[in-house]
Amino acid sequence: MSRKGTDYIQSLRDGREIFINGELIKDHVDHPAFRNAVRSAASLYDYQAANQEQMTFTTPTGKQVNRSWELPDTREKLVKRGLAAQAWAEQSYGWLGRSPDHVPAAITGMITHIDVFEDYDKKRAHALRGYYEYARDRDLAMTYTIVNPQGDRSKLASEHDDKYHSLGVVDEDAEGITVRGAKMLGTSAPLAEEVLVGVQNPLKEGVDDIYALSFAMPLAAKGIKILSRKSYEQSAHSEFDNPLAARFDENDAVIYFDDVKVPWDRVFIYKKTAMCRAQFHATAAEILMNTQSQARYTVKLKFLAGLARRMAETTGVINFPAIQESLGNLASQAMVIDGMFRSLIHDPAERNGFFFPRQLQIYTTQAYSQELYPSFITAIRKLAGGGVIMLPSGVEDFDNPEMAKLIGKTQYSSIASPEDRVKVMKLAWDALGSEFGSRHTQYEMFYNGPHFAALMRVFGAFDWSGATGMVDELLGSYSRAANKGVAAE
Repeated sequence: MSRKGTDYIQSLRDGREIFINGELIKDHVDHPAFRNAVRSAASLYDYQAANQEQMTFTTPTGKQVNRSWELPDTREKLVKRGLAAQAWAEQSYGWLGRSPDHVPAAITGMITHIDVFEDYDKKRAHALRGYYEYARDRDLAMTYTIVNPQGDRSKLASEHDDKYHSLGVVDEDAEGITVRGAKMLGTSAPLAEEVLVGVQNPLKEGVDDIYALSFAMPLAAKGIKILSRKSYEQSAHSEFDNPLAARFDENDAVIYFDDVKVPWDRVFIYKKTAMCRAQFHATAAEILMNTQSQARYTVKLKFLAGLARRMAETTGVINFPAIQESLGNLASQAMVIDGMFRSLIHDPAERNGFFFPRQLQIYTTQAYSQELYPSFITAIRKLAGGGVIMLPSGVEDFDNPEMAKLIGKTQYSSIASPEDRVKVMKLAWDALGSEFGSRHTQYEMFYNGPHFAALMRVFGAFDWSGATGMVDELLGSYSRAANKGVAAE
């Protein structure tokens, strides 16, 4: 039987240390900063338990777990994992960016290329394989921290005044390694059971070796401290006023490792700078985790397009040609993303005996998605105008008879009641302009890294020889001498 939401919630009652609002929270499951998001994540497992054929597969040990853990050794399995990711994303309308199927997809992608780790160190490869089986059979909810804290961005990790500004090795012994320092962006750390640590930042061989690490640990492990950003859930005035933030604030956090002891059987990379990049880019980790991201992104854009139309209907402008043109443009962009996602799962390449989306298609989809989101949001803002600002201060306004009467006069709609109009516009503002909505714009623009890096990956993977070959073929088919006198004729 697949794990249920109650099992997941119970697993989070682990005594972890979360710092927020000047306090140390040791039981965050029922805390107003996290409780609704925890239950939104729990509902994913309940959906999975109710739809096991769609959402799960049977492991070699007989467990029913999410398809994100499944090795895609057939085309059909790749399609099923993509559609399962999309189905889970639909439960949060695309607003849970780091749902529990994201990091498992990355770890599964590493296992499909376990030879990369074996060529580096057979003991570390054995540790990774063992951890994959452990996490898979428990269907763990995971986050990862694979970026060093910014600090002085002009400096390498080893060049900061504080040697352990970024996470690094302090000591090692027969039992494991001791690590100290910070990592980010622990998105969904309050919703995860364990954290995968890696490095995406540039590291200099022979200089930054102590920072070249990858391992996995429970977030309740001794010495792990979760420094949460402001909770948009806790700041939400009400579910009526902030329907997205009140439910789907997955939170982000800096994770500080205060002399944490990591056993050797959980260490996957140790002091090998080249492997830190290879872990994601020489395996299918990046490919599979970003396939999950694109599944979610398709759902989110479709939701936003639907919200834009509902606003246009509510404000009475749906039949204006200019409005239909704008909505048509949003719809076409959403369909482009949907088509790109479908190409990822239906047109795979075979490698190492497994089927994966093509690398160039992944890179292209990432680059286009990063650039699209802010313009998509801006287009909906233009449709909304002042309607998302001229709103009652809170749901309590409706309980005051005088205020309710004024709301009825000022929130007019030909097709909706004043309350329903306010409801639509409150939802729109939460998606577009609230702290929650603004965070999502930043997230979609940068969770794959800076846009220039995404375009550089496209540049490196594109078939330039084929493209320039066509140009050269045409250029070679004529010459100045052969065409001498043609113009005069």
